Amino acid sequence: MRIEFAILFLVLALMMSSSAQTKTKEIDIPYERFVLDNGLTVIVHEDHKAPIVAINIWYHVGSKNEKPGKTGFAHLFEHLMFGGSEHSAGRYIDAMERIGATDLNGTTSPDRTNYFQNVPTSAVDFTLWMESDRMGHLLGALDQKTLDLQRGVVQNEKRQGESQPYGVTRQLLTQNTYPAGHPYSWTTIGEMADLDAASMKDVQEWFKTYYGPSNVVLVLAGDIDVKTAREKVTKYFGDIPAGPPVAHQQVWIAKMTGTHRQVVQDRVPQARIYKVWNIPEYGSAEADYLDLVSDCLSSGKSSRFYKRLVYEDQIATDAGAFTNLQEIGGQFVVLATARPGQSIAQVEKELDEELARFVKNGPTAEEMQRLKIQY
Repeated sequence: MRIEFAILFLVLALMMSSSAQTKTKEIDIPYERFVLDNGLTVIVHEDHKAPIVAINIWYHVGSKNEKPGKTGFAHLFEHLMFGGSEHSAGRYIDAMERIGATDLNGTTSPDRTNYFQNVPTSAVDFTLWMESDRMGHLLGALDQKTLDLQRGVVQNEKRQGESQPYGVTRQLLTQNTYPAGHPYSWTTIGEMADLDAASMKDVQEWFKTYYGPSNVVLVLAGDIDVKTAREKVTKYFGDIPAGPPVAHQQVWIAKMTGTHRQVVQDRVPQARIYKVWNIPEYGSAEADYLDLVSDCLSSGKSSRFYKRLVYEDQIATDAGAFTNLQEIGGQFVVLATARPGQSIAQVEKELDEELARFVKNGPTAEEMQRLKIQY
């Protein structure tokens, strides 16, 4: 079965009617922020409803900090951070589970790597000590055996992802919607050959370059006050060297012109089409508007795509749109899966018609009200 891509460049002119504008309640999450002498940024949100503290630590490094030929390092290093540190041998997760940690994990994106856990208030000191030990004292515990083990885990994760239905599209879309050399032009999980070639020296340099406190935000939310948080964070993190200055890529929206189409064969029961536009970055007004557009087109059974293609004409089993908003640029994605035996050309025709109708007339007041309530 074939999967078709229509990768396009389009400017959407949005018409927001004045009658659709309604006042919404401001969301206010109170917090206090302070910075240690070594550059570690700390955010504290106090909430004593339960004797629990959520501890998140975000390193401002992701796959976009990699270079062609050395991809996959950010995600590989996320795994290495769970292998134990100089003063705490063994698996990080095992140690944390013993003190009652929940929602315990880490993730990597093109823009950042984060580690998080929810712990009882009585375990805050232990958790901060554990996090500070792997920030300031990891390399002494990192050996070739751990590197080889985690390299294998990541490579198996890559195989599993690519063997899933439609999984082949992840790499194809990434490579064909960004020019060579763009920080988003490779997948976060990286290339198999690059992972094979990753040396101990490579991962040590990655840690030394990006894992210093000056490149980190630590968040404590829950049963803790700012005074206590400052004392504890200073105690456990204050003596860690700041680390070198880190260069951060500025906004780079990969402009596309015309239409670039690609077709790939895969062992899937139904044909699917993807249509992708490169758009401005997370936090921009354009990205916020386009996020609303994607919901207008596809959020809920009364949305335009679902109502037309799935419910009324019954030519697709699903149809949707979403925005993938990232630090230096984003993407607007439309996709639909054709019913078995249904022409993918007809599916694309109706997607295009609904898009054109939206661009011409904008959202209705009713749609805007529904979206605002959902938000």
